[in-house]
Amino acid sequence: MKLTALRLHNVRRFGGRGVAIEGIGAGVNVLSAANEHGKSTAFEALHALFFQPHSGTGKAVQSLRPYSGGNPLVEADIVSGEGRFRLTKQFYGGKRASVTDLGTGRLIAQADEAEAFIAELTRGGAGGPAGLLWVRQGLTGIEQRSKGEEEGERRVRETLLTSVQGEVEALTGGRRMAKILAACEAELAPLVTATGRPKAGGRFAIALEELERLSAEEARLAVEMTALRDALERRRATRQRLAEVDNAEEKARRRSDTLAAEAAYEAARRHGAALKTAEAEADLARHRYEEAQKALAEFEAALKRAAELAGRREQALERRDAALARRDAARADNEAAQAAMDAAHAEEQEQRALLGRLDAAIKARDAAEHVSRLRQQLEKAEAQRALVEAEEAAFAALDIAAPKVRQLEQVDLDLRHRRASREATLPSFRIDYLAGAEGRIRQGGAGVEGDKAHGFAASTQLEIDGVGTLTLGAGAERDDGGLAALEEQHARLLAALGVDSLAAAQTRLAAAQEKAAAVKLARQRFADLAPEGLGPLQSEIARLAAAQGDALEIKGDPQAAREAVALAAARVAATRNAARELAPRIEQAGNGVVEAETALAAIDGEWAALEGFLGPVDLRAERLEGLRERERVSRAALELAQGELEKLRPLAQDVSAAEASLSRVRSIETAANQEMAQLNVALADLNGQISTRSSDAVEENLQEVREQLEAARASVARFRTEVAVLERLRKELVSARSAARDLYLKPVVSELLPMLGLLFDDIDIVFDEDTLLPQTVRRNGLDEDVDRLSGGMREQLSILTRLAFARLLARDGRAAPVILDDALVYSDDDRIERMFDALHRQARDQQILVFSCRQRAFARLGGNVLQMVDWTPGA
Repeated sequence: MKLTALRLHNVRRFGGRGVAIEGIGAGVNVLSAANEHGKSTAFEALHALFFQPHSGTGKAVQSLRPYSGGNPLVEADIVSGEGRFRLTKQFYGGKRASVTDLGTGRLIAQADEAEAFIAELTRGGAGGPAGLLWVRQGLTGIEQRSKGEEEGERRVRETLLTSVQGEVEALTGGRRMAKILAACEAELAPLVTATGRPKAGGRFAIALEELERLSAEEARLAVEMTALRDALERRRATRQRLAEVDNAEEKARRRSDTLAAEAAYEAARRHGAALKTAEAEADLARHRYEEAQKALAEFEAALKRAAELAGRREQALERRDAALARRDAARADNEAAQAAMDAAHAEEQEQRALLGRLDAAIKARDAAEHVSRLRQQLEKAEAQRALVEAEEAAFAALDIAAPKVRQLEQVDLDLRHRRASREATLPSFRIDYLAGAEGRIRQGGAGVEGDKAHGFAASTQLEIDGVGTLTLGAGAERDDGGLAALEEQHARLLAALGVDSLAAAQTRLAAAQEKAAAVKLARQRFADLAPEGLGPLQSEIARLAAAQGDALEIKGDPQAAREAVALAAARVAATRNAARELAPRIEQAGNGVVEAETALAAIDGEWAALEGFLGPVDLRAERLEGLRERERVSRAALELAQGELEKLRPLAQDVSAAEASLSRVRSIETAANQEMAQLNVALADLNGQISTRSSDAVEENLQEVREQLEAARASVARFRTEVAVLERLRKELVSARSAARDLYLKPVVSELLPMLGLLFDDIDIVFDEDTLLPQTVRRNGLDEDVDRLSGGMREQLSILTRLAFARLLARDGRAAPVILDDALVYSDDDRIERMFDALHRQARDQQILVFSCRQRAFARLGGNVLQMVDWTPGA
C-alpha cells in the first residue's frame, strides 16, 4: 500500500476549512514547515482514518474536533495491488465511511464494509505490524501503553530498548503468558495425557467408557426398533401405493391417455407430410418466378441497349461526315493558306481587344457585388454588437453573487429555526370565560380571546373589568446571542446583495442567470458575423471599394469571345504552317475517316445481333408484354403457394414430440402393471417380518437406555469442552509467542544489522541469544548498556528498527508506508545526513513520509517536497 494524497476538513486548527497534501509519490516524501503549520494534525488525521472507527467518539477522535465543533472529515488516496482507491471517513454528525475505486469512479464499500476494507490494508490495526512503522511526534511507537510509559517516551523520545523490547513484549505477553500457560497445563493434567489422550482411571476416561457401553446398547436396540418401525411404515406405504395403482379410474385414465397419444401421433405425421408437399410446391413456384424475372430483365436490357446503339450510330455517322469534311477542308486550306493567314492575324487582334474589355468589366462587377455583401454583413454585425452591449448592460444591472445568495438561504433557514425555538420556550397564559360573564379581560386595550394560549416575552399587563390590572412577569429573556447574531448576519447579507428579502435575491439570481445565457447567445451570434471584429471587416470593405474602379458595361459574351480568340489563334497557327503541315494534315484527316468508318462498322455489327435477339420491331411490344404477363402470373402462383404454406405452418405439430408422448404414456401403463405385481409380493414379505418382531418389548428398553445415554453424553461433552478450550488456549498462546518471536524478532535482527553498519562504523550491537533483544553496544572494545546511550543514538537506532520492520512487511507482501512526525530531533549534522542517506536507500522499494519543523536541516534530505494547499470537499 502507498499513499498518494491526504485531505482533511474541519480538523483541529483547520476548523471550518480544508487542506490537502497532493502528489505523494514513491520513495522519500518531505513536508517541512514551521510549528503550528498543521503537520501533526495531518499525521493524527491519517492515523484516525486507518485506526479509528467512523462511528466512535473515543479520545483519539475527540482530539480531531476543533474548538468550534463540527464534523471532522478525512480523505486519503492510496494505491495497492488491487488498484487505486479513495478512503473517506467523517466523524460525529453525518458520520460515514466509504471506499471508492478511482479507476472506475464506483463506490465499492460503505460503513462496516469500508471499515473492513481499511482494516485489511493495515492487517491488524494500530496494534499490528503496520502500527510499528508510524512514529507520532514525541513517541517512537503508536501501540497502546500505560500513561506512565507514554509520559516517559515524551521526555526522552523512545530508546532502542523500548522501541524493540516494548513491541515484542506487547506481542509475546512475557511473564504473564508464562503464568497463563502453567495454569493451563495444571488444569489439563488430570484429564488428558501429554499426547492429548484421556488419562487412564481419570474422570474423563471413565465417562468415555460408560458412554461407549451405552452407545453400543442403544445402537443395537435402535436397529431393532428402526427395523420394526420401518417395516410398519413400508407396509402402510405399500398398501397405500397399491390402492393408488390398482384403481379402476386410474387404469381407465391410463388406457385413455394411450389412445389419445396414438391419435395425436398419427395426426402429426399426416400434417407433416402435407407441409413438406406445400414447401416443395412453393420452391417450384419460386424457381419459375425467378426464371420469368430473369427473361424479362434480359429483354428489357436488350431494348435499352438497342436504344443506346441507335443514338451512338447517329453520332458515328456524324463523326464520319465530319471526318470527310475535315479532309476536304484540309485540301482547300492548302490552296488558301497564304490569304487566310493575313485575315487570321487581323481577326485575332480584334478578338483579343474585345476579350480584354469584357474581362475588365466582369472583374469590376464582381468586386461591386462582394463589397455590397460585406456592407450588409457589417450592418448586421453592428446591430448585433449593439444588442450584445444592451444585454451586457442588463446583465450587469441584475448580476448578484450566487455564493452570497446560498449563504443568505442558509442564514435565513437558521434564523427561522432559532426564532421558532425561542417562541416555543416563551411563557403563556390562557383565559376560559364563564358562560354569561359580562366582564372582559383586555391586553393593550384589545379584548383577550378565550379558550386559547397567549404567549408573552419578559412581562405583560392584563386589564380585568371591575377588578384592576394584572401584571405577568417571566423574568429576563435568556438569549445566548445566537438570534441577534443571526439577525445581524441576515441584515448584512441583504445589504450586501442590495435586496430587501431572500425571495427578491432568489428572483434576481434567476433573472441574472437567464440574462447571462442571453449575453452568451448574443456574443456567439456576433462572433459568427464578425469572427475577427468590426475593424478587419471595415478595412476589407474599404480595400475592395478602392480597388474596384469604375464599373463598365458588359457588351458581348465573354465565353464566346474567349472561344473566338482561341479559334483565331488556331487559324493563325494553321495558316502560318500551312506549307509544312499540309501533307500530315491531309494524312491525319484520311486516318480520321478510316477510324470513323471502323467505329460505325462495329456498331452496325452489335446492332445486327440485337436485332436478331429482339426480333421484328412491330412484334417487340407484344413480346415484352408477354414476358411481363409471364412474370405477373409466376409471381401470383408463388404468392398463392406461399400463402398455402403459411396456412399450414402455424398448425404444424412436432412429430418427434408426439412420438415421445406416445412412448411415455405406453411406458406409464406398462410400469403400472409391473408395479402392482411387485407391491403384492412386497406386502406379503412385510407381513411376515412384522408378525415376527411384534412380540418383543423393543421400544420400552430403547427409551430407558437413551435416557442413560443422554446423561453420559452430557458428562463427556462437558469434559471435551473443557479439554478443547484448555488445549486451544495453550496452542494459541504458544503459537502467538512463537510466531511473534520467529516472524518479527529474528527477521528484524537480520534486516537491522546491515543498516547499523551503514550508519555506525565504530560500534557493534550484541543481542541476547535466547531473547533476541539488544543487550549491549560495543565501542572501542568496551561494552555499554543500551539504556546508557545518548538520546540521538537511541533515536537513530529506533528509526532504523522501523525501517527494518518496513522491509519485512514489504517482503511479506504487506507493504506499508513509514511515517515519521518530527523524528531525529536529537541527531547531530553528520549523523543526520547519514540517516538521510539510509532513508533514501530504504526508499528504493519503500514509501517514506517525513513531517518536520526543522526546515533548514531537512532541506538536505531531498526527496519529493510536499505542500499543504486549500481544499474544498466535493470540489
